[in-house]
Amino acid sequence: MHTRTRRTSLSLLPLALALSLAPLAHATDAQAPDGPRALPGSLPLIPAPAQLQRLEGAGYTVTSTTALRAQGAAAQRVASLFATQLQHSGGPALVVATARGNDGIRFVLDATLKTGAEGYQLRSDARGVTVQAATEAGLFYGAATLSQLLTGGSDGVVPALKIDDAPRFSWRGLMLDSARHFQSLDEIKRVLDAMAEQKLNTFHWHLTDDQGWRMEIKRYPKLTGVGSCRIPAGDGGRDPATGAPRPYCGFYTQDQIREVIAYAAARHIQVIPEIDVPGHATAAIAAYPELGTIDTPLQPLSEWGVFPNLFNTEESTFEFLENVLEEVIQLFPAKYVHVGGDEAVKDQWEASARVQERMREVGAGTENEMQAHLIKRLEKFLEQHDRRLIGWDEILEGGLPPEATVMSWRGTEGGLKAASEGHDVVMSPVTDMYMDYLQTNSENETPGRPLTTPLGRVYGFEPVPDSLARDKQQHILGLQANMFTEHTRSVARLHHNVFPRLAAVAETGWSPRERRDFADFLARLPSQLQRWQAMGIAYAQTPFEVEADVSDDRRAGTATLALRNPLNYEIRYSVDGSPVTAASPRYTAPLIQPLPVGVQAATFFNGQALAKAASRFDVTAQSLLSRTDEHLAMCPGEGKLLLRLEDDGPADGERAIFNVNIFNPCWLWQGADVDGIAKLRVRAGQIPYYFQLAHDEPQRRFVPARSAHGEMDILNAQCDGKPLASVPLPATPGADGFITLEAALPRSLKGRQDLCVRFTGDTRPTMWVLDTLELEPR
Repeated sequence: MHTRTRRTSLSLLPLALALSLAPLAHATDAQAPDGPRALPGSLPLIPAPAQLQRLEGAGYTVTSTTALRAQGAAAQRVASLFATQLQHSGGPALVVATARGNDGIRFVLDATLKTGAEGYQLRSDARGVTVQAATEAGLFYGAATLSQLLTGGSDGVVPALKIDDAPRFSWRGLMLDSARHFQSLDEIKRVLDAMAEQKLNTFHWHLTDDQGWRMEIKRYPKLTGVGSCRIPAGDGGRDPATGAPRPYCGFYTQDQIREVIAYAAARHIQVIPEIDVPGHATAAIAAYPELGTIDTPLQPLSEWGVFPNLFNTEESTFEFLENVLEEVIQLFPAKYVHVGGDEAVKDQWEASARVQERMREVGAGTENEMQAHLIKRLEKFLEQHDRRLIGWDEILEGGLPPEATVMSWRGTEGGLKAASEGHDVVMSPVTDMYMDYLQTNSENETPGRPLTTPLGRVYGFEPVPDSLARDKQQHILGLQANMFTEHTRSVARLHHNVFPRLAAVAETGWSPRERRDFADFLARLPSQLQRWQAMGIAYAQTPFEVEADVSDDRRAGTATLALRNPLNYEIRYSVDGSPVTAASPRYTAPLIQPLPVGVQAATFFNGQALAKAASRFDVTAQSLLSRTDEHLAMCPGEGKLLLRLEDDGPADGERAIFNVNIFNPCWLWQGADVDGIAKLRVRAGQIPYYFQLAHDEPQRRFVPARSAHGEMDILNAQCDGKPLASVPLPATPGADGFITLEAALPRSLKGRQDLCVRFTGDTRPTMWVLDTLELEPR
């Protein structure tokens, strides 16, 4: 078993990382330095409407007896879904009536209106509310706006107003990775409900990858029979009672896929399938080895990163892919089919005499041109079946058919290049749109890749850069958030990662550029939190929690706590143990307190607490002598790739989480006060090294072991030279998954020192990771 108690706050280093180590572009975050501030006339709607005008006169109050009127099948469908959404968001239960009338709520479908494909009009006064549009999709989005007006603390009162609204972009999307971790149909439907409520219209479904093939293909049953199961790494892949392998499996039958498509279509969401080629193919090759380039048998693995396994270039493999796409086309009515094309490391192609011969046969001068040949072949096949190909921006390499659409993930440069060449583009840069990156510096963040992508950064992303020529800007179809799930083992983590950031994506996709204002968005967000609570969406608490920077004067026996909230919401606090309320003292300056001290703090907006629980910071003389891995920096030097990793066990339930630089496992306590300190005490765990690094493998560093199982070294600030202290490591951790080691410090060490902790020995197949570091006085 692996257990430990986690702490309350930290200073997690916001270090950019990507397994490819590609340079990341840096956009300007949206800023709200003075905190949330509602614009004049603003209402708590997300996304903000294109045009909203408050009118004189009384508004309209909706109760459970309010008439809900709709004429015609399409308008009645919208009204029925509106009633469901309203109730799920915390509003009253309404019943659709077909009787005509001018009172109550009216949904009107009028093809003569000039509202566009997804636009609508909403009018309200003391007599009632009318939503009208030229299309069913537009009427549906008007209903979504009305549902928000009636919930989130409004008490069912719609003020007198006039809204004329339509989206800025036609592609407003979310990609969900079901290959790395599998979601149930109900979990996917909950995400679709939340998307619809925010007027998002594209669900990109990532169904195949190295770790799993999740879509039933009738012609090739082994794709799911073999490719949908893997053995999780370490203790998570063993039955705790018997020690037998415990596979992680899951796939969607074609009937289940049809169910998801129908559910999404009712909410005016298109479902775009992704079948990844030529890379991310390990699960498919494990099922059908003849599809691969090497003779080594493969199996889906619980490892993360960039795998070297590619589909081969034989005609029979091309035919296999076309046969798969034929079943995909039969299932998915959407115009687009996503073929991946990303992170296809060409080592196996370069080493294969047969692939090189095949390249000469088709006239491909480079491996990139060979991939382009495959993409063009699939593009032509899809075009013959009235579909369009879309892929990640690597498909630009080697040439691209003019009809293909590019999804730009490696920054915006690929998108700019594609749009300039006349290709349609969806902007989805890793720097701003990846929901698996952490969103705050809180230790309560889930495991993930700690490039910190806060809410303000997501909101500040602009899909149409000013540098793009005006006559090419129409090629930017919109934007998409991507939720890869390597570290997302539960639906609670999925919700944490996606919400509230998806609301920022929705507003960027829908609202006019000039209408977007981050301070106003933050003023509208608390009402949305209430709706998500009613919907059962477990949005991240961390953006609404209080964080603390603690400094100390150990000799004076005092601590200084500087409190902050990532979004600059108002902070209230207590130091006497009393609960924090809206009437508690407001935080305005750092708190200097005698030890020991317990500070509770919480954020508020208009008297409403924003997090489920107050943050608590207990500071004692003993706690000042301790740091967790989250409070420690990485050691200086090359080879930095910080990950926030989950332990491999227990098989079920909560697991420990570690911050570790997988390229150079070494932790640094900067400015440790070592006066009077006799030794360091380190608690450490051990986890599998489950990373495929491809061309980044040379970045992996470790110090060779000097004894049978390696050592724990304590070093100076540069983390080099002769260790200040060294302790042998055991062969394995204890029964709880941890060890505790003590290292005596030299008596000559005085004052404040930067201290490094590293573990020697190869990090494969397992690596030691630091949990806590304590200074023990003489």
